[in-house]
Amino acid sequence: MRQAADHPLVKRTGSLRWRLALLISAAIAISYFDRQTLPVAIRAIEREIPISNTQFSQLQAAFLMAYALMYAGGGKLMDVLGTRRGFLAIMLWWSFACASQGLATSFGLLAVSLFLLGMGEGGGFPAATKAIAEWFPARERSTVMGIVNAGSSVGAVAAPPLIALTLASLSWRWVFFLSGAVGLIWTLAWAGNYFSPTAHPRLSEGERAAIAEVLKPKPQGQTGARWLHLFRFPQVWGLVCAKFLSDAAWYFYIFWLPKYLYEMRHFDIKQVGYFAWIPYAAAGVGSVLGGWFSSRLIGQGHSLNFARKVALGASAAVMPLIVFVTRVPVQGAIVLFSIAFAGQQSWSTLVMTLPADIFPQRVVGSVAGLVGFGGAIGGLIFGLVVGYLLDHGFGYGLVFGIVSTFHVLGYFIILAAVRQVRPIEAGAA
Repeated sequence: MRQAADHPLVKRTGSLRWRLALLISAAIAISYFDRQTLPVAIRAIEREIPISNTQFSQLQAAFLMAYALMYAGGGKLMDVLGTRRGFLAIMLWWSFACASQGLATSFGLLAVSLFLLGMGEGGGFPAATKAIAEWFPARERSTVMGIVNAGSSVGAVAAPPLIALTLASLSWRWVFFLSGAVGLIWTLAWAGNYFSPTAHPRLSEGERAAIAEVLKPKPQGQTGARWLHLFRFPQVWGLVCAKFLSDAAWYFYIFWLPKYLYEMRHFDIKQVGYFAWIPYAAAGVGSVLGGWFSSRLIGQGHSLNFARKVALGASAAVMPLIVFVTRVPVQGAIVLFSIAFAGQQSWSTLVMTLPADIFPQRVVGSVAGLVGFGGAIGGLIFGLVVGYLLDHGFGYGLVFGIVSTFHVLGYFIILAAVRQVRPIEAGAA
């Protein structure tokens, strides 16, 4: 407990592992900036390429289909290639894919670019989860996952104003070119700084002692478990199903918020740039707060099981408030979106920490990949449902009513499937 207290966040940037956490967080920020480029720039794109609500949902489906497949495959890739090489490869891929959207001249070419972008970005969170399991002991994981997950909010916060600024002076195509360039710059920092703890040339003796838990020798002759074997564990099913529901809501929020503001609140691009970042800023607060709260409970002597489930329950409890978003003035709508975004990212931080809490390191990437796969499929299916409903006369009120239930249902699934949050041996099955 004392070691955690000796490393307050303001001092942690002097620690190698916390600097690496910020580098990983930057990658997640870039990924969320990249996936916000299309939703924020959609009004400008539509002047050249007409896109209906159904087609907009199909574009997101193209992204999420590839994202889902690569989230599962990306977790396996991290287990096979290792975090250093794996993360480098996927960042190069998604940076070029993001830039390729700027070359699109039709709906079909946009869909292809988004599919390629999803293939790359699908490996992001499995890589981040794997890196956290490599570098951080259990008492710090939810806190650092909160910091890394906050990167998604940083990227999403930066997207509306920066994209609006770019559109004010350049073609919409430059939004994608510049976004891709930022990812390529990140790869240089990653290649020069990230190594496993056992191979890092700048790991001090003091920090080696601080992360002794993750440096313990692992059993020899064991490799990652097959996916079918992992599904023998109810914990895997529970996390996948819960993520399916919660990410159906999350992808609806991040892909449809700008469109909702354009269509229902009659915002222009400048207004979206002014206001759409606020819920994402709240999401960043939620990411850090959820992880901090769970770690705080552990620091007070509570069990890992209690700390994770109480924090998850608190996150889920605020989500039904979104049902009122269509009934309040625009200022109230922004507040409700902010509460929902904060609750979602607090929830996501904790759910994506659970694979590292429960499973051994050799399969953490694979489990995290399966969980993310479930989330992306939830987003894909619900996104298509949303596009159909809106193009067939159903309003946003019905959509928000459905969304308001997802996290609560997911929480009860986790309670049923994960009876105790504690380490298990994946080979025991």
